[in-house]
Amino acid sequence: MRLPLLSCCSMHSDSAGEARPRPLARARRSGISPPARRCARAAGILLLASSIACGSSGRGGYARVTIPDGAAFRTAADSLHAEGFISSPWLFRAYARLTGRDRQIRAGTYVLQHGLSWNALVEALRKGQGIERRITIPEGWSLAKIVPELATDLGVPEDSVLAAVRDPALREELGIATPTLEGYLFPDTYIFSYGTQARTAVKELVRHFEEVWKPEWNDRLRELGMSRNEVVTLASIIEKEARLAEERPVISAVYHNRLRIGMPLQADPTIQYALGGHRDRVLYRDLEIDSPYNTYRHTGHPPGPIASPGEASVEAALYPASVPYLYFVADSDGHHEFRTTFKEHRAAIQRIRRERGR
Repeated sequence: MRLPLLSCCSMHSDSAGEARPRPLARARRSGISPPARRCARAAGILLLASSIACGSSGRGGYARVTIPDGAAFRTAADSLHAEGFISSPWLFRAYARLTGRDRQIRAGTYVLQHGLSWNALVEALRKGQGIERRITIPEGWSLAKIVPELATDLGVPEDSVLAAVRDPALREELGIATPTLEGYLFPDTYIFSYGTQARTAVKELVRHFEEVWKPEWNDRLRELGMSRNEVVTLASIIEKEARLAEERPVISAVYHNRLRIGMPLQADPTIQYALGGHRDRVLYRDLEIDSPYNTYRHTGHPPGPIASPGEASVEAALYPASVPYLYFVADSDGHHEFRTTFKEHRAAIQRIRRERGR
C-alpha cells in the first residue's frame, strides 16, 4: 500500500541556515486548524499501524480463530491478538478503521496462517477467506440432495461436484458398476478448510465410508453370499423405510426373506428413486415405471444404493432379525406392522385405513 510521506514535525532554519525539526506543538500555536491536526494524527496512526502491519508474527503454522455471529471488529481484533496474529488490537482496529474496512466482517471459524500481513487479515475477515466449511450430510440423503449441498457449502460449481461423484477411479476402487458414488458418501458432519475442491471433499466422504466399514463385515458378506454393493444397496432401502431404530433389523429381515425365496422386494423408496425424488404417496400407476430400480417389476437387488445409509442401517442389512415376516405396512404413528402372510398383511392395511378414517 503506497502511503503519503507525512511527518509529525515541521521544519525551520537555525542561525547556520540548516533546517531542523520544529515540534508539532509549536506548529499548533502558529495557526494549524483542528481538522488539519486530526488529519495529521490519523496519518501518523496509519503510518505507525502500516509499519507494524507489514511485519509478520514470529510464530509459524496455522491457528483457529472464531468470530461469533454479530461480533464487532473489536472482538475480532482481540481474538486475533489472543492467537498471536497481531501485537496490538488497538492499532489493528485503527488500521482497519482508517482504511474503511472495519464495518463488515464475516462470522465463522477461520484457519489462518501466522505471518499474514494486517492487510491480508482484514481482507480475510471481510471476505470470509479461511473460514472452515461445516457440512452435514444426513442419513438417507441421495446424491440429488448431497450434490447441491456440497456445491453451496464449498462455494464450488455444482458441475464440479457431479464430476467428482462420477469419478471412474473412485468407483473402481470401491468395486461398483453403477455410474455414480450413490450410497458411498458417508452421512456425517465434516469440516473442510477454505478453498477445498469438490473432488477432495468427495474423496473424504468416501474415505470415511471405508473407515466405518468394519473388517469383520467382509466375513459376514461371505456368510450371506452377498457383495458389499448389494449390502449397501439393501442398507439404503432400510434407511429410507425405517422410522424407529429398533425396526431396522426387522425391516432387513423382511427383505432378506424375500430375496431368499425369489420374491420381489416391492420397496416403495426404490420407486421414488426411479421417479426422481420423494413422493408423499406412491400410486399404482407409479409401479409401472420402466426402470431397473423398480423392485415391483424386477426381483433381486436394484443396481445400486438409492441413498447414503448410516452405520446402523448397514449393520441391520448385514445382521437381520430372526423373524419370518414377508410384509410390513406403516402405521399412522410411524411404526410398522409386520406380518407373515398376505392375508394378515391385507387385514393390517384395512385396520390402519379404518383408524385413519376416524
